[in-house]
Amino acid sequence: MEPTLRPTLRQYWSLTKPRVVALIVFTAAIGMFLAVPGLPPLQESVLGFIGIWLAAASAAAINQLLDARIDARMARTSWRPIVAGQVSPRQALVFALALAALSMTILVLWVNVLTALLTFASLIGYAVIYTVFLKRATPQNIVIGGIAGAAPPALGWAAITGTLDPHALLLVLIIFVWTPPHFWALAIFRREDYRKAMVPMLPVTHGVEYTRWQILFYTVLLVAVTVLPWATGMSGLFYLGGALVLGLVFLYYAWRLMDPPDELYAMEVFRYSIVYLMALFAFLLVDHWLLPYMQPSPVMELQRIG
Repeated sequence: MEPTLRPTLRQYWSLTKPRVVALIVFTAAIGMFLAVPGLPPLQESVLGFIGIWLAAASAAAINQLLDARIDARMARTSWRPIVAGQVSPRQALVFALALAALSMTILVLWVNVLTALLTFASLIGYAVIYTVFLKRATPQNIVIGGIAGAAPPALGWAAITGTLDPHALLLVLIIFVWTPPHFWALAIFRREDYRKAMVPMLPVTHGVEYTRWQILFYTVLLVAVTVLPWATGMSGLFYLGGALVLGLVFLYYAWRLMDPPDELYAMEVFRYSIVYLMALFAFLLVDHWLLPYMQPSPVMELQRIG
C-alpha cells in the first residue's frame, strides 16, 4: 500500500518545473503582444496566459511522473519530488490532471476553442508522445518532439486573435530550430547520466564530436531562420540588428564548443542559449512598438511600391 504523504506547496511547485515553464509562458506572452498592433485585450491576455501556464505545468508534472525511473538514475534529476518520495505517483497524477482540467476550462470558456485545442495538443505532445515514446526510441527525440515545446508563441497568438497566423508559425519555427543546440549542449555535459538511464540522447548514440557538429549546424540554421521575421515584414531593423548580434555570439559559442577549453564549457553554451532566446524575443517585442518608425523590410517596401 502506498504510504500517506503530505506534500508541501513547495514540492508541488517543484513538480511543475517552474524555470522551464517560465521560459515557455514568456514566449507565449510575446506571441500575445505581437498578435495585434496595440495592447492585446486584457481578458484574453490574462486568462490565456494563466491557461497556457497551467497546461505547461501539468505537462511538466506528467513528465516527472512518467520519467521517475529515469530521473532516479540521473544525478541532475535524482532530487525531484517523486523520486525523493516527497510526492506519491498518485498525488502527482491527480495534481497534473487537475491543472490540465483547469487549464482547458479557462481556455474554452473565456479565451477560445482553438487555443484550447492547440494547448491540449502541445500538452499531449510533450507529456505523452515525447516522454513515453520519442525520448526512449530515437536520438532525434528532441528534434521530433521539439514541436510541442516550440508551440507557446502560437498559443499566445491564437489566444488573442483566434487564428493561427503564419507569423505565429514563424515564431514556432525559431524555437523549433533553437531547441536542438540548446538541449544537446546539456546532453553533452550530462551524457553519462543519460547512458546510465539508457536514454538514447545523441552524445550517447553518436558520440560527442558528432553532436558538436550538429550543434554548430543547427546554430547556423538558427541564425538564418531568425532573419525571417525581418525579411517577411514582421519586424524591423532594430530586431534584425539584435538577432544578428545574438546569433553571432551563439555561433561563437558553438564553434568554440568544437574544441572546448574544459568539460564545463558545454554548460556555458546551454546557459547562453537560454539568455539568447529570452533576449531574441525581447527584441521582437521592443521592435513591435518601434516598427512604424523604423525603415521597412524588403517585403514592406515591395508592398508600398505595389
